[in-house]
Amino acid sequence: MKTLIKNGRIITAADNYIGDILIENGTVKAIGRDMAIQVDELIDATNMLVFPGGIDPHVHLEMPFMGTFSSDSYETGTRAALFGGTTTVIDFILQKQGNSLRAAFDEWSGRATGNAVGDYSFHMAVTHYNESTKGEIKEMIAEGITSFKTFMAYKGALMIDDRQMIGLMDEVKQQGGLVTVHATNGDMIDYLVQKHRSEGKSSPLYHYLSQPEVTEAEASERFVDMTNYTGCPGYIVHLTCEGALNAVRNATRRNQKVFVETCIQYLLLDASLYEQDFDGAKWVMSPPLREKKDQTTLWAGINQGLVQVVGTDHCPFKWEQKLLGKDDFSKIPNGHPAIEHRMELLYSEGVATGKISLNKYVEVTSTNAAKIFGMFPKKGTIAVDSDADIIIFDPTEKHTISVKSHHMNTDYSAYEGWEVTGKVKSVLLRGKVAIENNECRVEKGYGQFVKREKVKGFI
Repeated sequence: MKTLIKNGRIITAADNYIGDILIENGTVKAIGRDMAIQVDELIDATNMLVFPGGIDPHVHLEMPFMGTFSSDSYETGTRAALFGGTTTVIDFILQKQGNSLRAAFDEWSGRATGNAVGDYSFHMAVTHYNESTKGEIKEMIAEGITSFKTFMAYKGALMIDDRQMIGLMDEVKQQGGLVTVHATNGDMIDYLVQKHRSEGKSSPLYHYLSQPEVTEAEASERFVDMTNYTGCPGYIVHLTCEGALNAVRNATRRNQKVFVETCIQYLLLDASLYEQDFDGAKWVMSPPLREKKDQTTLWAGINQGLVQVVGTDHCPFKWEQKLLGKDDFSKIPNGHPAIEHRMELLYSEGVATGKISLNKYVEVTSTNAAKIFGMFPKKGTIAVDSDADIIIFDPTEKHTISVKSHHMNTDYSAYEGWEVTGKVKSVLLRGKVAIENNECRVEKGYGQFVKREKVKGFI
């Protein structure tokens, strides 16, 4: 099967030019100008931007959490991702307390295999680190899972203490992996949650007030110090605020490199949404939305190279699930739907407004994640021999986000009525047209597991 994309404006993290892309057997075969080749499928990309497929390294599909499950399955979640231009996601496996990493890997693989529409990989969340777990790190890296998630919050469920964190870092470093972290001070948050509940304060606003900026800033500083001490590559997921990013800035003064991810919601939304009575539950997530000044900091951090990745932390719930916390903010399932909108929102609010360049856009939506997580150059760029994961994007088309048109398995939109400039028109996954004319042309099971390489520790 040969496909030729003609006359598109090809954008990578480094390039910006008009050209043609020849695709054969799922990979990019050649790139040139005015290519006259007999092919099976011809795609005219005149006046379109041509991006590498998006990589979202932070999603939660069918995740058990707070007595329920996130509402997107591997089928619905990866399909929605494709509609929005994201061709590869990295989901989080959760080790159950006292169980092995292998058991968690087998459980999550069973959910994904034969069901995913788009490509996927896994992070392994370590919730119980001991000698047995230590012995499995090398085994998981051999499986292509080279990143290990830790939680500094959710005590009694997901959280590990600093002693376990240091032990994990030592072993992961030795085996060629990377440690990622949910960096918030769980003990302080638990105290504030109980304080607000005891005072009869039950609305979603108190979810936000129970996680002030200091809880994230302190934990981020502590994590950065531990990675500096152990020499283990570190990655902070969903960083939201100025205080936390300042911990990373401080690390650069001692020549330390820490990878940072923020999420689209922290760039665009703010804590005023929690003032809408229980409607604010739509945006209850951890960490919570922050202030306008934090948005300014995060946009600056992207351009300064301190923030390398924009993900989503896609963890959707239906409204009836959110209602589990109608009388107690601490029982509202944490998370919001965004997997489908990241690429278009970031283009509209970042590139179209002049906040970031086209090349920076590709860096933070695709290339940097591919490099950090051991998928580059197979994923994350448009180059000869790379997977032909490609987006055809209309930079001028305007449209409005709504629950009526999205493909995520949720009955509300966190961005309802948001007017967007820029539209994903077609998506190719490994050379096959997956999205065209707002229809999905690949079936569940087309998505493949991406086995990742050991971590280099730099990009």
